[in-house]
Amino acid sequence: MSANIELQGQPSRRLPESAVPEGCHPWGGERVRAWAKAQPPVWVPVRTRSIHVLAVAVVGLVGGFWLANLVDVPPGPAALFSLQLVWTLVRPEVVRVSAPVLFFVLAWYGESRDVATLLATLAVTVTWAMAEIRLSARRTQRQWALAAAEGVTASLPAGVGPLRRGRFLVGLGLVPAVLGGVMVYFGSGLDVAADRLEATLAGWFVVGLGGTLVLSGWLGRRRAAALRGAPVPVLRVLMRDGANGDIEVFAADDVAAVRPLFTVAAEEWYGDEDEDEGDRGLSQEEMDELLDSIENDEGDDEQPGDLREAVLYGAPYEGGEIVIVSVPEDEDVAPGASEDEELVVESSTGPVRALSERAVRRRVGAEKARARRNAAYADRREAAAAVTAEHLGSGAVRRWRAGWLDWAVCLALAVWAALLVLTEVGGWRYIPGALLGLGGAFLLPCMAAWRVTADRDGLWFNGMRRVRHIAWDHVMTVKCEGGELKVDSRRARFGAPWVTHAPRWARLERRFGLIHPYEKAAAEITAMWKDPALRPTEASAERARGRVLWPLGVVLAVLWVAVLVLVP
Repeated sequence: MSANIELQGQPSRRLPESAVPEGCHPWGGERVRAWAKAQPPVWVPVRTRSIHVLAVAVVGLVGGFWLANLVDVPPGPAALFSLQLVWTLVRPEVVRVSAPVLFFVLAWYGESRDVATLLATLAVTVTWAMAEIRLSARRTQRQWALAAAEGVTASLPAGVGPLRRGRFLVGLGLVPAVLGGVMVYFGSGLDVAADRLEATLAGWFVVGLGGTLVLSGWLGRRRAAALRGAPVPVLRVLMRDGANGDIEVFAADDVAAVRPLFTVAAEEWYGDEDEDEGDRGLSQEEMDELLDSIENDEGDDEQPGDLREAVLYGAPYEGGEIVIVSVPEDEDVAPGASEDEELVVESSTGPVRALSERAVRRRVGAEKARARRNAAYADRREAAAAVTAEHLGSGAVRRWRAGWLDWAVCLALAVWAALLVLTEVGGWRYIPGALLGLGGAFLLPCMAAWRVTADRDGLWFNGMRRVRHIAWDHVMTVKCEGGELKVDSRRARFGAPWVTHAPRWARLERRFGLIHPYEKAAAEITAMWKDPALRPTEASAERARGRVLWPLGVVLAVLWVAVLVLVP
């Protein structure tokens, strides 16, 4: 079989024959369709966002408190019930073990005709069924992928890079595990029985969340290491870089990129020579060229990359690990090229996430909605640019600061937190209250008191710990996308980009001819950045650049503690 697929229609970037393992088959036709059909039913959760996991965690914690109070289940097993819901979304392998344990706990502590026991048993049964269906679909997908490879295997290319998969999750998981252990230790010493139960249960729940992260990192690392241990199945596919940064993989005959099979987050490696160059670091000139290319392409950051040929190492299935080899996106490697051509070797940094037909339709709908929003915001940007010309060029120092919209959002968040926490008593009041208060002390000052000052030396941004500065020649990004205003520097010492958020509704803006404050600020900053004649000619005083915000955070934290303690 020829090493290059005969493609018709939309061209893809071609792989050299030397990059394709001998006998590697294109993945397409009926075998791809059978793989794509091996999906769990729509009521079985597969692709979940972090916000969904957080919501299920909250529901699970409430369910654990309910089970402990009504069925007298000890805090540890009750926390296991809470974690069962989380594991159903992120770690179905654990549900296979935890479900029988929970059945035993409910049979030991509950009454067979008790409503709470029956409902808890039903919930465990449903989650167990979901997990088994999802794991069965994984096995079927892997079998179809192995059948498509027809026994052809190959060792990973030399440029796959070191095994880093899972290290971050393992380290991150140790933090809540230790924190939860501290909560269990101190909670068990409380005098009031209700407070002791709730604090201990919450502590075990946090320990379980930390253990879940550690297990996820370990499983990902184990599966990634298995790819390096022996020759693995190989398949010819098409791929492209998705709009969100993940890789989208298509069948070898889907030259129009109609139906992505799965997505996966991946880390890019170019081979040993490039690793050595990366160790030496980039010169300032090379860094500036790279940042200039990012700046020039920033208008296309929501567009997928070019479709190109690739070789897939490993049998893909939902939750699995892969390595994929392709050509660089900005190069077209002709068939028959020499073995010295540069290749891109990418190893997965997250699990394979299969796309169902329903998920594909949602993605298409989301892309169309994003295009409509961008078109609507484009009118507002033009209006903001027109208003900008009326205010710039005087030479005076310019300032932008939080306004009524930012204050309204902060007030709404504070009221929501108060209603959520102050209506409760005991540990359920103080534990979530402490977490919300800590988050509010860091978040609300930056939302309610941000300030950006422009003078002849550049832009000044106040923050929690210090006032940051970007010289005009070092500005890299000024964006207003949706309700986000973002400014970034091309100098690494500036740190993370400066960002603030506020809600907006394009339909109301169009109807009433309004210009969002962030659009106006972004238009004015961009105009001064691009045209030195519009920049201020005066230097701003140090106090005029805004003050650090941590004192405001301390005040808010003290007020919140007083409210928690004094309000009955």
